[in-house]
Amino acid sequence: MKRSRPAPLALPRWPRANRLELIRQRQEYLRALPHWELSHHHVLDWPVPADTLARFLECLTGHMVLPVGIVGPLVLNFGLYALDESGTVCEEKRENDQVFVPLAHTEGGLSASVQRGMRATALSGGVRTQVLADRMTRDSCFVFRSTEEAATLARWVAARRAAMIEWLKDPLNPFRSGTPGAPSGKSAKGLPLVSAHAVLREVEPHVLGSMCHLLYRFTTGDACGPNMITRNAYALNQGFVLARFPRDTGITPLRVFLETNMGGDKKPSHAFFQFPGHGKVVLAEATVPRTVLRRVLRVDVEDIVALEHAGLHGAHASGMQSFAFTPASAVAAIFAATGQDLGMVGTSSMAQAAVTRLGDDLHLSIRFSGLEVGTVGGGTGLPHAQAYLQLMDCLGAGKVYRFAQIIAATALCLELSAAASMAAAGSQNFLQAHLERGGLR
Repeated sequence: MKRSRPAPLALPRWPRANRLELIRQRQEYLRALPHWELSHHHVLDWPVPADTLARFLECLTGHMVLPVGIVGPLVLNFGLYALDESGTVCEEKRENDQVFVPLAHTEGGLSASVQRGMRATALSGGVRTQVLADRMTRDSCFVFRSTEEAATLARWVAARRAAMIEWLKDPLNPFRSGTPGAPSGKSAKGLPLVSAHAVLREVEPHVLGSMCHLLYRFTTGDACGPNMITRNAYALNQGFVLARFPRDTGITPLRVFLETNMGGDKKPSHAFFQFPGHGKVVLAEATVPRTVLRRVLRVDVEDIVALEHAGLHGAHASGMQSFAFTPASAVAAIFAATGQDLGMVGTSSMAQAAVTRLGDDLHLSIRFSGLEVGTVGGGTGLPHAQAYLQLMDCLGAGKVYRFAQIIAATALCLELSAAASMAAAGSQNFLQAHLERGGLR
């Protein structure tokens, strides 16, 4: 007996473009849903003009509001940094400042805990921060018929690193200039494919079986830069490697992939927990006297040290990649307030905290190996993001390193306060904070 085919599923027309009539079409469809509530219509209204928001995503239909807690002052001793010709981060001088930090979140107790940590560190002389390195990575992969062919590409690239770096900089590069006769030299929006702001610093070949991975390392100025490095890696693959390697060797790859998971993009990995990371390597530290620990945090040095000892064993036993108490909460809250890529919270939160007893004092430090942040580009252009970046004096050329240090310092303050709550009196303070501010009753 012949089976009858099921009727095709009726799907609504759901265009992704953000023309006003299409936005209204999507909204009207939602309003007609039987389970939609009239009281929820406010999410379809606009706190700012719709055409302002339409620049940042497709399928614009509504908006959301996150409450923002402003905490501070964060007393900070931070470095002013610039890149030298090789892309090494160089400290030019140090400054002191007091910063108020925006936290966008719904985690009860978070703002209060960060505020408490900021008070404790302020009474202890503040938080000191440093930036050690700055790289954004993209891992392309060339697939061959044999390991021998893959190794041939690795040797070929190793001998041409300097040429690849200069090729991207060349103003006559058709991928950069978009000259006639180079159909791939411009994007669909008519922009040059190659970004002049993403500077190639190193290329590292890795042969795995019949595959040769090329790990491109870039610096991206004040932008976080994932779009920039994607464009430049594509240009290198297509305009340099594929245009020259087959001609020089007689070998043509079977396949080319732009990103194949060795680049550390939005996937926490051990390689980028080490130096240098996918993003900015940032350190923050504070030395807190016993008197401040007791008066502000209601805890003693021995309590914090004992908690770290137990926590390190727990982290090791569970195979944790990071060794810190709760850095993701601070990173996510600042990211949401300032228009950062929220997909990078996981990798940006890879951190290692360390506690040392110094006589009667407690030294606490935290290291972020891949803090992926920017002060231009992407969601940083949203009106609220601009306001909060300006609040921290993080708008303007060269301010991305200041911003990264503020995030690390804020996370350290949360680390100190949250650890104190967990370490004291059977963790009663930690429980009490969740009882009072957890939301549900």
